[in-house]
Amino acid sequence: MNSNFGRADRLSARLVEIGVSEQMTSENFKPAGKTNVFAQPVVLCLLLVAVTLVVYWPVMRYDSVNYDDPDYFSSNTHVQAGLTSDNVVWAFCTGYASNWHPLTWLSLMLDRELSGPGPAGPHFTNLLFHLANTVLLFLLLRSLTRATWRSAFVAALFALHPLHVESVAWISERKDVLSTFFGLLALVFYTRYAQKRSRVEGQASSPTTESLALDPRRSTLDYYLTLLFFALGLMSKPMLVTLPLAMLLLDWWPLGRVSSVGCRVPGAPAPASQLLTFSRLILEKIPFFVLSAISCVVTFIAQQKGGAVVKLARIPMTGRIENAFVSYARYLDKTLWPASLANPYPHPGHWEFPLMIYSVVLVAGLSAIAVLFARRFPFFFTGWFWFVGTLVPVIGLVQVGGAAMADRYSYLPLVGLFVILAWGGGELWLQRCWPKPFIVLVAGLLLVAGAWQTRIQVGYWQNTETLFQHALAVTQNNIVACNKLGSFYSRQGRMTEAMDYYARALQINPDDADVLYDLGNAFAQRGDWDNAISSYRHALQVTPDQADILNNLGFALAAKKQFADAIACFEAALKLNPDYADAHNNFATVLFIEHRFDEAVQHYREALRITPGNPQIYSNLGDALVKQGQTTEAVWCYQEALWLKPGDPQIKAKLQALGAPISN
Repeated sequence: MNSNFGRADRLSARLVEIGVSEQMTSENFKPAGKTNVFAQPVVLCLLLVAVTLVVYWPVMRYDSVNYDDPDYFSSNTHVQAGLTSDNVVWAFCTGYASNWHPLTWLSLMLDRELSGPGPAGPHFTNLLFHLANTVLLFLLLRSLTRATWRSAFVAALFALHPLHVESVAWISERKDVLSTFFGLLALVFYTRYAQKRSRVEGQASSPTTESLALDPRRSTLDYYLTLLFFALGLMSKPMLVTLPLAMLLLDWWPLGRVSSVGCRVPGAPAPASQLLTFSRLILEKIPFFVLSAISCVVTFIAQQKGGAVVKLARIPMTGRIENAFVSYARYLDKTLWPASLANPYPHPGHWEFPLMIYSVVLVAGLSAIAVLFARRFPFFFTGWFWFVGTLVPVIGLVQVGGAAMADRYSYLPLVGLFVILAWGGGELWLQRCWPKPFIVLVAGLLLVAGAWQTRIQVGYWQNTETLFQHALAVTQNNIVACNKLGSFYSRQGRMTEAMDYYARALQINPDDADVLYDLGNAFAQRGDWDNAISSYRHALQVTPDQADILNNLGFALAAKKQFADAIACFEAALKLNPDYADAHNNFATVLFIEHRFDEAVQHYREALRITPGNPQIYSNLGDALVKQGQTTEAVWCYQEALWLKPGDPQIKAKLQALGAPISN
């Protein structure tokens, strides 16, 4: 009898090794008969892709928004110039937009190359990455747990939850979908690595002919691929810094590398006879933690230099801790009831005491439950601390910007909550607490409701006006929404409406530098230089070291013929940002007016080095070269300008004045 048991055990191990064994649960153990075609992974992936495409397809017709999109795509001269060698170097060296994410820049440059300067290309690419992330998540969970339907349910929630609309519909959040793509790829290869290691170590004490084929070196490639994709993810968005901790959670469940009692899915490879120690698992993750530490340092430096890090004097640490707990509670609330979603959510500074206490009790209580029932419900432990841990970098302890929270921050963290829902529902069925048809009905209704609400939420991203009008409707004291609407109406020439929204913004905070800067731009657009100068100076009193404000103040001063003060502003702007093309061009124009032609030519050349495709700068450089008597090069500049801007009458007139041929 003992001999038969041993043979059966070896047979089971062999089946696991060659991938035949499946999880022997009521979910996937069925008697012989017709195969359910909808349970096939390929079919499920196609269904997930099709439904998600239908829900999100309207974004293909949408415009960009004037909130970060100009910095990331529409007005970014490097991105709009496409994938050139200089721009590739810039992507890896810049901290522009207060972040270091070179792969995000490169992907947007590639969009520009493939689909032109419009927003349709970036929108489509964001959607493609969301579809890829959905499929990867399904395949990852199925590989980890062998639970097809639960994995598909989690992937469907991920694809169709309204909180994820911001990450997909916002061009600037390319970094979110791209980093998650690489992060999920890293976890796919980590799963392969961990499962191979478990098989090898589990058979090390009693090797057989079959187990000798499981060479530990075969898992080395998977380990290095995990490290590579993790690094690529960090180079897309540094929020992935907590992924090594997520790997440790997967080691607990469902990989079962920490304990073999209640923390490993049935049918998964058994760990070694001697349980892996926690310290050994930590040692295994050291290269990942090193990359995370480097990414944290680089990101903090980039955000601090970019002025994105909010000082403690503005939001003290007590207020940040309060907001962290309240944000966790709000994310939970919006996950279960995704209403009143907005971009952005204003930071109140301090939350009401009852809400803060409720949030602390909720987060602490759920954390305690996860720990106390870790062995009985290991999926709850992994899911909950996945949610809590992956949100840590953006929970506000290091405050970046003025938002209290953001829908986009939940893109990857919500996977933990979805796992709890899927496996919790499965437990209720297995324990016969609820009948299977009821659970299936509830799951279906959740997905339909999510898809419906997501389609509605997608509609708010049509353009700047629809996005921020909705934000004002569902939030209070939203200074960013007021300011962006003011800027939007100003650019459309609807100055009365623009000024109304700027006034509303300044009522919320009279010293907001962004509002004062945009208000100055609105005055400048109307030619009201005195009020423009006043607004710019007020903004500089709040934030003294801002190159954009200094450049525009210099332009306004030059319009008032206060050239000495204008030159001082341009010099200060270029000291802060030596690669500021507009400041070089404006500075050169003032120098030209002052008859300082040699210096003007120098700054025009710098502006062209930074933005080589700008016809106006070519024309300006030609004017300065004519003054120097360098007519041959001036003609070449005018011809380049005319090639970039065909039919321009002013450029044609300049060529005719020099007796040069006009090519078009």
